[in-house]
Amino acid sequence: MKSLVNYDIKILIALLESLKCNKKFFKFLLENGYPELAAWSNAVLGDEAALHWLFDNGYGELGVLSNAIDGEKKAVQWVMLSQDEFMINFSAACRKEPDGMKWLEEKELEIFIQMVYRIRVILELQIKDQLFWYRWKG
Repeated sequence: MKSLVNYDIKILIALLESLKCNKKFFKFLLENGYPELAAWSNAVLGDEAALHWLFDNGYGELGVLSNAIDGEKKAVQWVMLSQDEFMINFSAACRKEPDGMKWLEEKELEIFIQMVYRIRVILELQIKDQLFWYRWKG
């Protein structure tokens, strides 16, 4: 798997914008050879079909990363066993574990720090949606 840290900064900026629900950047990723990043951004945003696409198309590590960000126990265990320092610390930072953010800061991975902050907002919105399920329109 190509680690997120190995993508060009311009692509990572597009990914960050896609995480902000900017459809123009999602479309850019999709149409310019980065369907895995487009799918991953949608998976992080809660799109189950995108998550399945990752697993079905050879990007299982990104699917596991999305699940680890959500705090799913088996995914967190898999990430820990992978010994991939970036995946371990990035997913931990998204879950508000201080050591993860500290690691990103020490490595001066600013684009990923910005992604963490955006993903934290996404996770908080998902929790609020779950808490206020009675407001859902059927």
